[in-house]
Amino acid sequence: MARPITLFTGQWGDLPLEELAAKVSRWGFDGLELASSGQHFDEVRILNEPGYAESLRAILDKYNLKVYAIGAHLIGQATCDPIDPRHKNILPAEVWGDGEQEGVRKRAAERMKDIARAAAKFGVDRVTGFTGSSVWHMLYSFPPNDFAEIERGYADFAQRWNPIIDVFDQEGVKFALEVHPTEIAYDFVTTRKTLDAINNRPGFGINFDPSHLVPQFLDSATFLAEFAERIYHVHVKDSKRHLNGRRSILASHLNFGEAERGWDFVSPGHGDVDFESIIRTLNRIGYQGPLSIEWEDSGMDREYGAQDALAFVRRSDFAPSNVAFDAAFSKK
Repeated sequence: MARPITLFTGQWGDLPLEELAAKVSRWGFDGLELASSGQHFDEVRILNEPGYAESLRAILDKYNLKVYAIGAHLIGQATCDPIDPRHKNILPAEVWGDGEQEGVRKRAAERMKDIARAAAKFGVDRVTGFTGSSVWHMLYSFPPNDFAEIERGYADFAQRWNPIIDVFDQEGVKFALEVHPTEIAYDFVTTRKTLDAINNRPGFGINFDPSHLVPQFLDSATFLAEFAERIYHVHVKDSKRHLNGRRSILASHLNFGEAERGWDFVSPGHGDVDFESIIRTLNRIGYQGPLSIEWEDSGMDREYGAQDALAFVRRSDFAPSNVAFDAAFSKK
């Protein structure tokens, strides 16, 4: 059976939920991955305002859309990061508060717990998102790193996230970290270190997104196979390298879409991600959850792009064979 195809609403936060739901239903999506802390899913209102959750559900039912996950990327980012003015632009005012770093991190952690509670109340058992990282800025070891400080970064992550996952466990909800540069886990080695740091507890897994592996020259299908038991959700997003001998894979402090970047996000099927090998591996590991399109492409109209991405995923997703291909030649 084909996996459900959903759209992550984070890049569509300017549209009211009903307007967006009408569009994606007309285009043929099966559901939405609702971004938290905005007009698509407000966890504070879910927990405190009678009738609010029911009003959201009524909109989704009206357009025959399912919700398989809640996205909590922006709040999660602030739980471990060194906080700077950029975070103010992505956080609710009450989480930012006075901007004092530890206060922001603690308020973000409490809000992540509320997102777990709200997801459970809404009948959703997956939350995707980020964790941030206290050591990402030490990626390049000059001045030379104190590598004990790197290890303390993973201990800091565990100290901050174990209490968060305690609440996820209590609510019957799993958290899926999007392995991503600027997070505590961004490649094979750091993903294993992250899982080990919290003793591989089942409440914490992975939101697989191949667009973040391609710029690092990592093999997405191998990543899926290695972390098969922890793949709790899948984003469909693509990226393309534009390396020509003078462009940098570090992107040169250029914004997405600028011509001199060494890589960029593109609509699914237009980049370097090998989606066929990904689908084959998802079949092999038995993943039957949603394929959630996170649409980002600075060079393409987003409404055209969302429909183009949906058509690409529909024709790319296939079920595994239940017979040996040469079984018809066998004699009984």
